[in-house]
Amino acid sequence: MRRFSAVAGSIAFFAAAPGVVAGLVPWGLTDRYRQPVADRPIFIVLGTILVLAGLAVLVPAFARFALEGRGTPAPVAPTEKLVVGGLYGHVRNPMYLAVLSVIAGQALIFASWPLALYCVAAAAAMVAFVRFHEEPTLARRYGADYETYRCTVTGWLPRIGRRRGGAAQ
Repeated sequence: MRRFSAVAGSIAFFAAAPGVVAGLVPWGLTDRYRQPVADRPIFIVLGTILVLAGLAVLVPAFARFALEGRGTPAPVAPTEKLVVGGLYGHVRNPMYLAVLSVIAGQALIFASWPLALYCVAAAAAMVAFVRFHEEPTLARRYGADYETYRCTVTGWLPRIGRRRGGAAQ
């Protein structure tokens, strides 16, 4: 895939997937962000940190798909190359974790139980999608490279420092 197409496709998928899951749905669950914010300032501070941290992870993760992988995160336009650099050297699912961080942050900012429950449901759906669709698809597409990566990089709890084994970057 050409770089321009990969970047354009990633931007479109960013709007369609995380934009809906972490933006449009929470917007609806908080009455278009008109719900009063939490009455405890610590919730607002922690929530803001989670939202900003999630965005700080999400944007470069999407960029890495386009630039390193020469494709998009969208299943209809997958990468030509397995993405293992950057944050992907510490955890296999940084995009999902980032989206959940944004949702959890909004739940704190608005002290919203519906958003907190939505975050739990979204997490369960993401874990199931990864386990039953994404991992088998990546194993078929990238074979031994993915198996080595899967064995050396954790799926959901980021590892600080070097990865185990000798997976190529």
